[in-house]
Amino acid sequence: MRISTRLLAAASIAAVSLFSGAAFAQDKLVIGTEGAYPPFNNLEADGTLTGFDIDIAKALCEEMKTECTFVTNDWDGIIPALQAKKFDAIVASMSITPERLEKVDFSKKYYNTPPAIAVPKDSPIKTLEDLKGKSLGAQGSTTHANYAEKHLADSDLKLYPTADEYKLDITNGRIDGVIDDIVVLSEWVKSDAGACCKILTPLKVDPEINGNGAGIAVRKGDTALADKLSGAIAAIRANGKYKEINDKYFDFDVYGE
Repeated sequence: MRISTRLLAAASIAAVSLFSGAAFAQDKLVIGTEGAYPPFNNLEADGTLTGFDIDIAKALCEEMKTECTFVTNDWDGIIPALQAKKFDAIVASMSITPERLEKVDFSKKYYNTPPAIAVPKDSPIKTLEDLKGKSLGAQGSTTHANYAEKHLADSDLKLYPTADEYKLDITNGRIDGVIDDIVVLSEWVKSDAGACCKILTPLKVDPEINGNGAGIAVRKGDTALADKLSGAIAAIRANGKYKEINDKYFDFDVYGE
């Protein structure tokens, strides 16, 4: 039996509408994160995920009355994994940049902090100019690596799969400095693991590279979910839940300007 093209088209439109409605009313979300970027996200030895990103994600899910589960993924493959539908959203301190906006959509920001440089406490490096010819570590596929390539091109940039690996190398004297988010570096140098080092200087934000803060990435075109997450961010900022989480980790408002 033949079915008319018009009938098939109508059925297709109905199916798409049904799918779109289901996506908007989504009551379950799988959230991707790195699990190797403390104090924002970290996979503990017992397998639990901790950190500011994780607590914020849980608060957003509670606000949206959505059941959420978490999946960890290596940073350099986290956007392809989102595109492959391994998870529905990325909550992993991902900066909203023009380059990434070509591949994914974002919620509004949920925090905004500048980059910084850290060096050993006994380092002869006193200014950014002193980094010329020196080795500088950064996590690959990050805005911080891009920043170093553009603004610190005279240094010898060395890229690492995770922040833990560049921290290990500077601790053991294999590199002269590192670049990352100022909060990540500040928390690290205050810890026993980072006792080797100090903050050299915060860096001036480059909007083209650093973007407009960290947002939650969703698949391109999933604006309903991005808007829902943005609304939830505004709600937890208004009801005090954001401040409660913020104060657990920081002594300043990490939301920024």
